[in-house]
Amino acid sequence: MKKNVVTFGEIMLRLATPGYLRFNQSNSFSATFGGGEANVAVSLANYGIPVSFISRLPENDIARACVMDLRKYGVDTSHIIYGGERLGIYYLETGAVARAGKVVYDRAHSAISEIKPGMIPWDEVLKEVAWFHWTGITPAISEGAAEACREAIETANRLGVTVSCDLNYRKNLWKYAKSASDVMPELVAGCDIILGNEEDAEKVFGIKPQGFDVTHTDGYVNAAGFESVCSQLIARFPRAQKVIITLRGSVNANHNTWAGVLYADGKLYQSRRYDITHIVDRVGGGDSFMGGLIYGLLTYADDNQKALDFAVAASCLKHTIYGDFNQVSVEEVEKLIAGDASGRVSR
Repeated sequence: MKKNVVTFGEIMLRLATPGYLRFNQSNSFSATFGGGEANVAVSLANYGIPVSFISRLPENDIARACVMDLRKYGVDTSHIIYGGERLGIYYLETGAVARAGKVVYDRAHSAISEIKPGMIPWDEVLKEVAWFHWTGITPAISEGAAEACREAIETANRLGVTVSCDLNYRKNLWKYAKSASDVMPELVAGCDIILGNEEDAEKVFGIKPQGFDVTHTDGYVNAAGFESVCSQLIARFPRAQKVIITLRGSVNANHNTWAGVLYADGKLYQSRRYDITHIVDRVGGGDSFMGGLIYGLLTYADDNQKALDFAVAASCLKHTIYGDFNQVSVEEVEKLIAGDASGRVSR
């Protein structure tokens, strides 16, 4: 069975304050790279899945450093197109205990925001590919990026390529004439796999959990209560075969609980709940879940429970990794699934 995966979106320069310093305290930044679809690509490459990342980058030294970083992890970059003036940037201040983390974006007029329909030869890119992945961040960047995403989804549908979407609603990114509720329904209608959380479903599609209030402040999330969100999404988007919801309970900035549910063929699958008490870096947690999920669904095609368990364990481990990219192996994920969370030194 083909296992090649293509992801499409924006990658940015990430500038993070050291440790837990606030922006106004720091006189230096740690420079790495990250972005939703690129993060998924790196996860898949770590698991041995052939994966290509598609984007539009400027022709300058910062973009070249970015491409070299992706190649270092085994991600194919041969279909990236070039043009425009700049790579987007995001600044990160890591939260601690009761103080939330902060992200400041500087991505206006980035190379990919100025992409136009027809720039990417999607028939060539998606030839002999098993899976195409995008997130709701990409169509939020600009109308041109939304149109390029639509072209990719339509091509993938025509070629019989599985399409997955992480809804990833970011209200501060939707700054052009259209809103998420204007653009996303047509794009999501072409998806076979939908990932999100209850906030994504409500803000984009007006879909709410029925019969209970979602509270995360005590770290407990009622997984079974999300079956209504999944079933409503399936009813709204009948092409979708599976809907997956990530369940994050936030005790504080350093202590979260983490779990997920998968809904398919009228059945709800639930993962175990992980208690993550000393978070190193939660940015990219949802992307690491998606990377693990795609790997799981490709590798354990007939076992939804195993695919879900792999995704949740992989993203649990991501919370211990600094940077956007989840740098863990299949063996490390399987070890956690088997119950070994001791953290003992491997010799």
